[in-house]
Amino acid sequence: MVMEWLRAADDLLWGPGTLALLVGTGAFLTLRTRFLPWRNLGYALRAALGREARVRGRDGDVTPFASLMTALAATIGTGNIVGVATALVAGGPGALVWMELAALPGLSTKLAECLLAVKFRRRNRRGEMSGGPMYVMRDGLGRPGAVMGAAYALFAVCSSFGIGGMAQANSIAGALEASFGVPVRITGLVTAGLALAVILGGVKSVARASAAVVPVMAALYLGAALAVLWGCRENLPAGIVQILRCAVSPRAAAGGAAGTLMNTVRWGVARGVFSNEAGMGSAGISAASAATTSPARQGYIGMTGAFFDTCVVCTVTGLAICCSGVLGTADAAGNAVDGAALTILAFRSVLGPAGGLLVSVSIVLFAFTSILGGAYQGEKAFEYLFGTQRVLLYRLAFVLAAAWGAAAELEAVFRFSDICNALMCLPNLLCLLLLSGLTARELEAFQPEVRRRRKT
Repeated sequence: MVMEWLRAADDLLWGPGTLALLVGTGAFLTLRTRFLPWRNLGYALRAALGREARVRGRDGDVTPFASLMTALAATIGTGNIVGVATALVAGGPGALVWMELAALPGLSTKLAECLLAVKFRRRNRRGEMSGGPMYVMRDGLGRPGAVMGAAYALFAVCSSFGIGGMAQANSIAGALEASFGVPVRITGLVTAGLALAVILGGVKSVARASAAVVPVMAALYLGAALAVLWGCRENLPAGIVQILRCAVSPRAAAGGAAGTLMNTVRWGVARGVFSNEAGMGSAGISAASAATTSPARQGYIGMTGAFFDTCVVCTVTGLAICCSGVLGTADAAGNAVDGAALTILAFRSVLGPAGGLLVSVSIVLFAFTSILGGAYQGEKAFEYLFGTQRVLLYRLAFVLAAAWGAAAELEAVFRFSDICNALMCLPNLLCLLLLSGLTARELEAFQPEVRRRRKT
């Protein structure tokens, strides 16, 4: 009975209406800001990857780069490997195009979230910066915003236990058991212990770990994916043509699955939104810790997270699957190979057993950094509700939940977390729309600095 209710609520909240609201909010913000997020993407990438982002300013706890890596740690997860494969099986190769198109308005959404989080952040009793949608709602929208902020923080805490902790530990356990035969309970305990060792150090410890691991894991996975594309380079032109054709074809699915154009659009948009988390507001929690005096600059830096996540990592995953020719492969039972197994099959078909091993290692790294990022973001939401004195309670509960989740059946956890994610999106999107004028003014005021940087 409970499971049926969770499924119904999940399907309702993540139906076409919510997806349209997410994309529509991003499109409105793009227009409201006169396309500045798109026009200044080059500046944003230089700001995120340049030396300036690694220099700590006066206000904040960590460098802007470390703040971005903390956000990416929570964002780039197993969904970039598993979710893309699922979208291609369910929606056909054309889903990859719609995934990218859904990410474009997401750039504006992510920018607004990070900008406003820095604008309304404040120091807590421990001297650390605290911010995010809950502070923006409370301080930017008055009394109704206080209620919205409390609700947002509650849903963020619940979601962090599910998607941020238990689900990621479960992915690590599954990958290590399949590749190396490691018992899942052992994996759960080790994962929880390592995560606790990092998160007990607070934001600076999480940021240091994220800044060290995220670039390495991304380079490892992208290098392997590019090697797959090079190995099947003769199929690349035909694969790209197939992807583009299927994006607008009335029968778009591959491998014997009967697909429609609407199905392709739905799966592509859904995966694009879920992957980069634009609209959930979680990236703003990480952005608030950045040592910067400019909300707009950190907004641009934070915006690149959506670009790296969807336009880079998801794209190379999708191309590797499509061009390797494994999409539509059936398993021994006659069912289409899906999820992580499909991505592993694509890499293994070109790189041999080492390819499958690389994907498994990537899943472990992606999932572990997601645990760190999710723990930090959930902790800040918990702190908003209960203060800094009880933060240790949250940390212990989080790692215990992760240890349990490594060996658990998680459909109920996934469903409940998806519901919480949707309930985070709704007040956050309303807040972004109501404060869109402030976002636009901040970006306009910062535009002379962008022009100056272009000339240097």
